[in-house]
Amino acid sequence: MEYLYIKSLHIIFITTWFAGLFYIIRLFIYFKEAEEKEEPAKSILQNQYTLMTKRLWYIITWPSAILATIFATWLLVLQPFWLQESWMLIKLAFVALLYAYHWSCQIMYNQMEKGYLKYSSYALRIWNEVATIILFASVFLVVLKNSLGWIFGVIGIVGVSVLLMLGIKLYKRIRVKNNWDNK
Repeated sequence: MEYLYIKSLHIIFITTWFAGLFYIIRLFIYFKEAEEKEEPAKSILQNQYTLMTKRLWYIITWPSAILATIFATWLLVLQPFWLQESWMLIKLAFVALLYAYHWSCQIMYNQMEKGYLKYSSYALRIWNEVATIILFASVFLVVLKNSLGWIFGVIGIVGVSVLLMLGIKLYKRIRVKNNWDNK
């Protein structure tokens, strides 16, 4: 019974962690796009996005990452044999990638706090999809475990990644063609 409660809490905090990571990049994009606005709109928008980002980052995203890790560690203490399973070792590699992604968002957050972001909104849109790829890969690994299916799932992730990148390029073309940024 303890295992199911801990697993439930782990899933909840993974969900809120990913929600924070997905939304923070959107806020970075909005902040970056506000640079092109005239004053006072630029300052008003950037100040609001900075406030929203700070609250999201320190009230939801960081605590969720820490709590997800605590409950994951607890699950591994309850089920130590998982560490001998290849799917778990690969999943832990994806968790390491997720923390690297999280840290890159921290770097962007620090830039934003200083009033700038060195990445374009287009680059940020592409970067936003990295978390999606990590999420898909991790879910396939956990659900399909040792079956051959997880290999096809991860290969499918590569296909989804290609489709996401093509979708982003198409969206950019549509935005430019329809001049959505100035409406």
